[in-house]
This record gives sequence, structure tokens and C-alpha cells, in this order.
Amino acid sequence: MVFVFYTSRRVIVSSASSQANAPASVSKPVSKPLNSPARVIAASLVGTTVEFYDFYVYATAAVLVFPKLFFPVANDTASLLASFAVFGAAMVARPIGAVFYGHMGDKRGRKATLVASLLTMGIATFVIGLLPTYNHIGIVAPILLLLLRLTQGFAIGGEWSGAALVATENAPAGKRAWYGTFPQLGAPIGFIIANGLFLIINFLLPHPTSSLMQSEAFLSWGWRIPFIFSSVMVAIGLWVRFKLVESDAFKKAQQRGAIVKVPFVDTMKHHFRAVVLGTFAMLATYVLFYLMTTFSLTYGTKPTTASPAGLGITYTDFVIMQIIGVVFFGIFTMFSGPLADSMGRRKLLLIITVIIIVFALAFPLFLDNKGGTSFNGAMVESFLIIGFSLMGVTFGPMGALLPEMFPTNVRYTGSAIAYNVSSILGAALAPIIATALWTLAGGSTWLVGVYLAVAAVLTLISLILMKETKGVDYAGDSGVESASNKG
Repeated sequence: MVFVFYTSRRVIVSSASSQANAPASVSKPVSKPLNSPARVIAASLVGTTVEFYDFYVYATAAVLVFPKLFFPVANDTASLLASFAVFGAAMVARPIGAVFYGHMGDKRGRKATLVASLLTMGIATFVIGLLPTYNHIGIVAPILLLLLRLTQGFAIGGEWSGAALVATENAPAGKRAWYGTFPQLGAPIGFIIANGLFLIINFLLPHPTSSLMQSEAFLSWGWRIPFIFSSVMVAIGLWVRFKLVESDAFKKAQQRGAIVKVPFVDTMKHHFRAVVLGTFAMLATYVLFYLMTTFSLTYGTKPTTASPAGLGITYTDFVIMQIIGVVFFGIFTMFSGPLADSMGRRKLLLIITVIIIVFALAFPLFLDNKGGTSFNGAMVESFLIIGFSLMGVTFGPMGALLPEMFPTNVRYTGSAIAYNVSSILGAALAPIIATALWTLAGGSTWLVGVYLAVAAVLTLISLILMKETKGVDYAGDSGVESASNKG
């Protein structure tokens, strides 16, 4: 597994030393924010956009390319499931990355850790674009793909929470949820860039009319372009993040001597309840997210004559439909921030989770084949718009909610573990479970909807059990759940 780590300890130490040696008689000027709002927004948004772009590129290739080039077996469904299994394997590596990068982030600072996670993700994605296929090196090809996918998961395990902390620890008073939505915006923006690039390649390369875009040029080399292009985006992300300085919250924790020796041990010992509640609070979000992206693409583009049957919509048409839905994802993500700052994170999430349950049970109404291409297309587009809008409202507040559940000295570790363990329970299994339930129901999606509803019920229980985090002292020594446990 490849990983990179950059340290800025010397910068922190020299800064602290210069402050300690300053004459006491010199009056301190009125302090300005260490990071300007524009810098905070750019650093949290650009990095997560790159990370989500890399993940989406793989997700799209897992449906279109990898079953044929890396898992060539006689049965199409078996190839697809093998590809999804490697896709889901990255989720298993994410909690490991969360512990590693969480340790570094809580011990040495947010900036260095964010740079490391972005480099690791970018290198792994770039190398995937250079991999020889099964026809060239046999079984070694899928093994290398698996290793690189695990590296991607390891990297993203430390990315999200670091970006969320940069945003929220630098947020003005009363605007933490609003600032916390900027790293969340990386998801819709990364999706649009990744799939938009696949569409451009599709239009530029000659190919037969097909739901799976199976031209020789695309399968030979065209699919590699989005992976290699990630290096450009990584360079932009690194340039922005190198300009960051540490937040006041982390520096104050250092000054108080609150930094713990092993953040993971402290998190599990003193904040286990917060980890469990945070994990299940994210569950419905993750399941919904991967049903709306990976599973819906598979179901929508599968021919109506296949077993299990899909809707037979061409790849190009379906991705355009998804991009339209993702625009609503972005809009409602931004809308959720001020709403969560106003009414509270918990109350907003309780309401939206109930709506997700209703939406889940209505899956057959939107998705099951009604026999008419135009009508099917209209219903699927409605499904995508509603689903992605709900995704925006439930995903947006998580950028503030999860970090607010933990104190500064284990905030990176705690929020990262909760976020990424939820990825195993939700995202890693979602495409496989959904495909199996779709097959079991003979091509209907009603069991897939029930699956989402069950996940949402678990999230609802978690939200009922947790406390509101809106008013927590973010620079203090305890998160909201931690404070309630110690009291």
C-alpha cells in the first residue's frame, strides 16, 4: 500500500517559539483570522472535489470497463459483482486510513495530514490509469487493481474529516454548518467532473450505439484518460492546501497540553458512544448515495432483455440524467448549511430521514419498467432529482455534526472513524446487496427500496439517541456526546 506523509512540525514549533520569546511589553495587534474565508473554502472544497472525483472515476469504470478488462468471466453478472467487490474493498481500508491519518491529524495538525491524504489518493488513481489488463498479465492485473483500490480507500479515510475540520474550525460563530457544507460540495462537483469527462470521451471516440459504450478505442485506452487526468487536479489541490495554516482550535489544544499520545485509544476509551452514534447517523446517507450513483447506473443501463432486467437506457443518456440530478444534490447541500445553523443539525436530520424512508418505499413507483421509454425516462429523472435532493440535505450537515461530537484533541480521529466505519456498513455493501436484491426480486426494485428504508430507520434511532451539537464549545476539551457521558 502506498502512502505519503508531509510534516510541518518545524513551522509550528518555530511559530510557537517566536510567540514565547516576544517581549511582554509589546502590545499585540488585533488578530485576524489565520486563514481567510476564501482560503478555507478553497482548501476544503478543492481537496474533497479531487478525492470524490477519483472515487467516481473508479465507480464509473467499475460498471463500464473493469468487468470486461480485469474480471473477464462468462457470466456478466458475476463479472459485475467481482468488479463491485473490488470497489467495495476500498471501504474496508478507509477505517484503517482514518486511524492513521486521524492520529497524524490530532498529533501534528490538520494541514500536513490533508496534504498527505491528497498525495496518496492522487498517486493511486494515476497508477490505475497505467495498469495493464487481464489479457496482458493475467491474474496479476486484478490483484494490482485491488491493491491500488485499497490505497484509494486508505487515503480517503483521512481526507474527509480533515477537510471538514479545516472548514468548521475556521468558521465564524454561528456558521459552522454553513462552512461545513463546502467539503460536502466536493461530492457533487467531483461527480460532475468525472462523469462529464467520461461523456466527453464518449462523444470524441467512435463507438456503436450501446448502453455500455463499448468501442474498441474506449476499452483499449480511452478509459485511462480520467485516471491520468487526476494528476492535474491533485496539483491544484496541493497548491491550495500548502497555503493553509493551523486553526486556532488545534493550536489552543496544543497550548493547553491537551494533545493525547494515542488519539485512537483515547477515542475508543472515552468517546465510543459518539463513534457508534456518528457511524449510524451516516448510514442512510451512505446507502442512499451509492444507490443513487453506482446501482442506479447499473440498473438504468442494463438491457430490458437481460436477467435481471434493467431499463435499457443508453449510458450517455443515463449519465446526463444523473448529472441533472447531481445539480440538485449541490444546491440542496448548500441550502442545508444555513438551515442546520438555524434549526439545529439533529432536528433537520430527523425530518429528512423520515422523508428518505418514504422515498425508499416508493422505489418501484419510480424505477420499475412501465413499458414506455419516454415515461420510464421521466420517472427515472424524477427519481434522481428527488433522491439527490434528499442526499444534499442529509449529507450537508454531516460536515459539522460528526466533528462537533468530539473534542479538539481527538476530533480528527473520532469523526474519521465514524464516517469511514459507516462506509463499510453502507457504501461497501450497498452495490452488492442492491444487485442481489434486484436479482432476487426478478428485476423489480422494491427490495432495494426496503434495504434503504431499513438503513434509514437505523439512522433515525441514532439521531433520536444523540444530543444536538449546534451549541457545543468547539475549541473546548469535550464534544457534545463526550460531555454528556462525563457528566
